[in-house]
Amino acid sequence: MYKKQGLRAFIFLLPSMAGLVLFNLIPIFASLLLSLTDWSGLSRVRLFHGFFQFVGDKFVGFSNYSQLVKDPEFWVVLGHNAYFILLYLPLVLLFSLMVALIIQRKSRMASVYRMLYYIPVLTSWVAGALIWKWMLSPEYGPINNALSAIGIKGPLWLQSESWAMPSIVLASVWKDMGFYGMILLSGLLAINPEYYEAAEIDGAGYFQKFKSITLPLLSPILFYVIMLSLINAFQLFPQIMVMTKNGDAGPNGATMVMVERIYKYAFKFGRMGYAAAWSWVLFVIIFGFTVLQNVLQRKWVYYES
Repeated sequence: MYKKQGLRAFIFLLPSMAGLVLFNLIPIFASLLLSLTDWSGLSRVRLFHGFFQFVGDKFVGFSNYSQLVKDPEFWVVLGHNAYFILLYLPLVLLFSLMVALIIQRKSRMASVYRMLYYIPVLTSWVAGALIWKWMLSPEYGPINNALSAIGIKGPLWLQSESWAMPSIVLASVWKDMGFYGMILLSGLLAINPEYYEAAEIDGAGYFQKFKSITLPLLSPILFYVIMLSLINAFQLFPQIMVMTKNGDAGPNGATMVMVERIYKYAFKFGRMGYAAAWSWVLFVIIFGFTVLQNVLQRKWVYYES
């Protein structure tokens, strides 16, 4: 009986498993092998016939990885990614939590607020990035026009080496805070209101309740949001390609990041093997941060028993 049930389950799962193997596992394995070659991306590759012979002909071992680590550009790019994360992560958490607290309140406008805050999430990155590119224009952008109206000279934003990355951060926070806000809202709604009622009886104020009840009970959802936003931050790409001039990574390479370099080496510089090495290094970095977060969450994440 159990064997028949297992066989039926396998039959139903087979289409999804076939798609997973064909479109995920095989390309991942192929990219790992390609990272050990000097393939330019221009010659033909036969994935199911003669692939290993192709890899053997162009095999260079771990030279792509050694060259990557020795390249000063890699450390500059890694620094840019870290700079983006240091700006983006606190801001997106703060504004996402504010969004969740606002739309949690019961009012006639609650559904309208939810729709308004979620519109950026539904907007494509191309459209959103073009909007921000216009808003941050030094000549005719509304942000600099508003600053000049109160006597402040606005920066060059995307045309400035020091302001280019903060500009990308602004657009990214605007795009993502509605999505993470909805996730945090689900955590807020799951908190038992009896905790707040008991705290009010004891004379606790709003900030005391927020500090002693909301944050501890929301910590599992906060941990999940931090995980998602950190992984998302390491894969920063479309806003840079659209908002910077011709996708050239900003003035003096101020917005060069990992995925942008992978794209450039693969499709612009014709170094597909080297780009594959970059992608695997990015995977190792993300995996390392994920493991670290799972270890650290034991010290601050509270799970109700």
